[in-house]
Amino acid sequence: MGEFNKQVAIVTGAASGIGLAIAHKLLADGAQVVVFDLNQERLQEEFGRYKEKAQIFALDVTNQALVEKAVGEIIGKFTAVDILVNCVGITGITNVHSHEVSSEDLHKVFETNFMSCFYTSRAILPHMVSRKYGRILHLASISGKEGNVGMLAYSASKAAVICMAKVQGKEYAERGITVNALAPAVIQTPLVDKMPEQQVKYMTDKIPMKRCGTLEEAANMAAYIVSRDNSFTTGFTFDLSGGRATY
Repeated sequence: MGEFNKQVAIVTGAASGIGLAIAHKLLADGAQVVVFDLNQERLQEEFGRYKEKAQIFALDVTNQALVEKAVGEIIGKFTAVDILVNCVGITGITNVHSHEVSSEDLHKVFETNFMSCFYTSRAILPHMVSRKYGRILHLASISGKEGNVGMLAYSASKAAVICMAKVQGKEYAERGITVNALAPAVIQTPLVDKMPEQQVKYMTDKIPMKRCGTLEEAANMAAYIVSRDNSFTTGFTFDLSGGRATY
């Protein structure tokens, strides 16, 4: 379609799930896409055929120094980076009550889900400020709005992501930059496939449509959020919940 022709996008967590779907959507719509993920083999399988159109970085986004180095290389190569989509995420140990949550697991989930979004946006924002243009999307979750029983670490980390989008959206609103979050309910991804059946049922039972969202639905919504058309919405958390969140 060419909606993103001549634009450069960074997508984290691009080896699977929503990140993979969004990266493919942006490529199909004309963007030059840079993909971050630890799984280099999977990145190569998915994006190797695009050759120069997709740049692969096998990268641990919880390592701030590595993130800053990679972003610096990308800006040096392409001059301009227009879009950042943060999709890296883990659930951690689920189906456990708060008193059963280990500090180790809590820290790991926050490092992956929240700190990685902070590191990438912190690295790219000065560049976007200098260009007076940018689109940042942090993938959050409906659990960050409502809190899912048995998912303290995940829910709290996604609530932090939502709040970061609000703060950043307000801070850069006069600089041509929008920063938003996307809060899906259950999307059918490998992440969800690994969760206990009881936990998934608990979440889907809350959805009026009584089904999981699809990767295509998530990618289409994300593409609008990071498009030039989305020029007057920032600091907002977009709903993707099948009617669960109507506020």
